[in-house]
Amino acid sequence: MQGVIAAVPTPIDADGTPIKELFVAHYSWAVAHGCDALNILGSTGEANSFDTAQRRAAMARAAESLPKDRLMVGTGTPSLHETIALTKHADDLGYGVALVLPPYCYKPLTDEGLTDWFMALHAALGTRDIQIYFYNFPQMTGIAIPVAVIADLARRAPARFTGIKDSSGDLDYCRSIVAANPALSVFPSSETALATAHQDGFVGCISASVNITAPLAGAIWAHRETPPADLCSEIARKRGLIAGPRLIANVKSLVADRAQDARWRAALPPFRTLPGAAGGISEPQ
Repeated sequence: MQGVIAAVPTPIDADGTPIKELFVAHYSWAVAHGCDALNILGSTGEANSFDTAQRRAAMARAAESLPKDRLMVGTGTPSLHETIALTKHADDLGYGVALVLPPYCYKPLTDEGLTDWFMALHAALGTRDIQIYFYNFPQMTGIAIPVAVIADLARRAPARFTGIKDSSGDLDYCRSIVAANPALSVFPSSETALATAHQDGFVGCISASVNITAPLAGAIWAHRETPPADLCSEIARKRGLIAGPRLIANVKSLVADRAQDARWRAALPPFRTLPGAAGGISEPQ
């Protein structure tokens, strides 16, 4: 898996239940407008605000309606057993990649404890084919997954631990992972990193704002050896308008504008629904 991956939002009804037809329509739009794959039920998808049954249902709806070779799914929770169960369910549905947060409740964590947790997940998956991408998001989890731990796990189980999404925004951290193990697929969380992805050894990006900037991001990735400066500048401008504390609400509001369906604006607490989207952004239809 490589290229431009949208961390997609989850449309919900008044009861907080995912809405299948909106879910599928937007994901189909993203793939048709520059995205190479989709990450469902990540942070942008409000995964940790859903219960297990809702997560399993959303996973199934996507898997039955979209090309599974273009899907990855967030299955990480602080509970090892719940993470194992969700990851097995993803594998049963045909997902090839699960994006897994570290166990973020108990801190500080030792490197040994973190390694044990991920190796226990690997052991429980047995001979299943599903691959694990680490999800490094220290702003939310309070844990930065050490480069040495990632390299050690990839050495111990190279067919299982194959990549990482880094949402820290620290490109030097991403570069250090590439240097420690070039076989790992490294995805920064901002499409602005596509400007130097080729020289940095990144295989793409996994981004929330790509739900809006997908056509630009796709064009930059297609010319990644010599990315057009004007497109890189414009995507940085748009990303700057969308990102920030209201990222999820902004993305949902912008998708609502494009789809002309106000149901997209709804978000689960603690997020608040926006009456309108971030200004200064035009989105292709």
